[in-house]
Amino acid sequence: MSAGATACEPASEAGRGTKPNWGLVLVGASGAAVLALYAAAAPFVAPALRRFCLPFIPATPVQVENVLQLLNSHRGALVDIGSGDGRIVIAAAKQGFRAVGYELNPWLVWYSRYRAWQQGVHRHTRFYISDFWKVNFSEYSNVVIFGVPQMMESLEKKLQKELKNDARVVACRFPFPSWIAEHESGKGIDAAWLYNAKSFKTTAKEGNQH
Repeated sequence: MSAGATACEPASEAGRGTKPNWGLVLVGASGAAVLALYAAAAPFVAPALRRFCLPFIPATPVQVENVLQLLNSHRGALVDIGSGDGRIVIAAAKQGFRAVGYELNPWLVWYSRYRAWQQGVHRHTRFYISDFWKVNFSEYSNVVIFGVPQMMESLEKKLQKELKNDARVVACRFPFPSWIAEHESGKGIDAAWLYNAKSFKTTAKEGNQH
């Protein structure tokens, strides 16, 4: 029968057909490893802020130090807009601030809460899963933002409208387009600019009158 002819191939041919192709095995294993790594990392590198695509890029130790140095003489509640893994909020809490973080990525928020608990500052920190464009920041005296150039003009207008005159704003990596910084700390990716709300609100008011 034709079926029997197919089943009775020479042993040497059958043997060659069952040998594993190690090249394909290695490619398959590599692909699986990449997919597993992506699945584990994706929650942490996904956009943190819905209106603009901001990948999670952790602040360096120097950046954290620069932020705290700029806010050293100022007290009151602090908010980190797009707080990532919570390192700015946690460091601020250790310096005596009541510190809050807003972050759209739930994985990062849960991780931040865990780190705050682990480092003993969970009673002085809060982390919220939220699109910060929907949050009013009027209650905060200290605002920290790691933004991208595309968002700075819109954020400038939002904070100008909401913040009280005694507030301070620290922008990291990218400055605000219209405001004049009171102080600057660091260079390159570690650069940070300190803005006085009284100054930029007065400037905006004068501009509207002309």
